[in-house]
Amino acid sequence: MAKMHSKKKGKSRSKRPLRTSAPTWSEHSREEVVDLILKYQKEEYPPSMIGIILRDQYGIPSVKLVTGKKITQILEEHKAAPELPEDLVNLMRQAVNLRKHLEENPKDLHSRRGLQLCESKIRRLVKYYRGKKLPEKWRGFLRKRNQI
Repeated sequence: MAKMHSKKKGKSRSKRPLRTSAPTWSEHSREEVVDLILKYQKEEYPPSMIGIILRDQYGIPSVKLVTGKKITQILEEHKAAPELPEDLVNLMRQAVNLRKHLEENPKDLHSRRGLQLCESKIRRLVKYYRGKKLPEKWRGFLRKRNQI
């Protein structure tokens, strides 16, 4: 698949093996995994970090194979899901850092272009999530065009 804002073709990556059930060597039950997810959510880890911790420290290759649900679905069932989707929050954080950089370095045209691309990704995600995970009239983050 091509990259979004360039003419490059993207990166080839390794892929997980196709599995339909949890591996036999995984020792954790469904309840233990759900308890671990809730424990790390109380420590305010985002869902992606929870998955990495479970993989690296507990040897759980895929939460979905063990529990049948994704981490965010488990958090939603226990009413512990984050308010905003994680990918949207990360893009907003990146845009804020770029704006701070542009205040200190107003002639950095490459960063200005990066901010434009980042904000277009935010707009696209907001359009996708509106009505699903965001309220219909959510006007959270985006700035006026002539501000910078």
